[in-house]
Amino acid sequence: MAVFGRKKRRDRPVGAVRGAAGSPSDELLNYIIVILDSCRYDTFMEACPRTIMKLGETECRYSYASWTAPSHYNLLMGLMPHTSPRHVFASEYYKKDFVKFNERLGARGIEFKSLVPRLYLPDYLRSSLGYTTRAMVSLPVLNSHTPVNSGFDSWKLMPDHNDMAAMLDEMTFSPDRPSFYMLNVGETHYPYALPSEPMNEWPRISGVHGVFKHLDDHVVGGKLVEDEESPRFFDQQQLDRLRERQVETVRYLDGVFEKLFDMVPEKTYITVTSDHGELFGEEGYFGHGPVFHEKVFQVPFLEGRIR
Repeated sequence: MAVFGRKKRRDRPVGAVRGAAGSPSDELLNYIIVILDSCRYDTFMEACPRTIMKLGETECRYSYASWTAPSHYNLLMGLMPHTSPRHVFASEYYKKDFVKFNERLGARGIEFKSLVPRLYLPDYLRSSLGYTTRAMVSLPVLNSHTPVNSGFDSWKLMPDHNDMAAMLDEMTFSPDRPSFYMLNVGETHYPYALPSEPMNEWPRISGVHGVFKHLDDHVVGGKLVEDEESPRFFDQQQLDRLRERQVETVRYLDGVFEKLFDMVPEKTYITVTSDHGELFGEEGYFGHGPVFHEKVFQVPFLEGRIR
């Protein structure tokens, strides 16, 4: 567990809540999971975000999926990125993984069967432990009409995909009920842009920008018509620059996390991870999604308690 000081302290007690399932302790913790979209492990380590790293040891873990939507579904089932242990039965690993929620929530008696039958963490937190559950997301594939929006009191797709600081402005904590927040942070997602960077200066790669908006542009009569003007791939110099941009976004976000750590109430537990990694030309790959490569599954994972 991490314990560190603050520039400011805003003490707001979290009242005791006793749920029908499980046995919470006298004071449940606020719980926040911050998902740095597309941030791969070695990018995070190269950026060396000192404020974020105060939470605890940064582990290299593996996402259950290589794309945003299925990865968030796993995370909201309570399945954190895994350590890929050898000679271990999956059932035993899951058992230990779910027990960790007792520490994250300040509770007792939480295990895999506690989430049955819904197997969805926000539902369990809200209905069984009395949490207020909120999500703020950056990527449109996680909009409020998607199935992942279940068990939340509020779910908001942010106006800008790359502005975690704007999420902090909307966070509130009740003195009477613990809060759960899921923050999907988009600065680390392509085009790896800071809020201060004008859109006309963002890198533009054909086939990546507006991928859903233009997905059917070259379908005629039910058949795909190749666009001869589109580049087949990108040169490595361009890909290296894109990776540098992702590193720069992590360094920028370190300052946003400093504000987060200062504003949350004491007795808050924070998990920081990514939904998946990103490829920058390794073995001919770029991005994530329909990609099978170790780097697209490697993600940073660290967590700790703010006292």
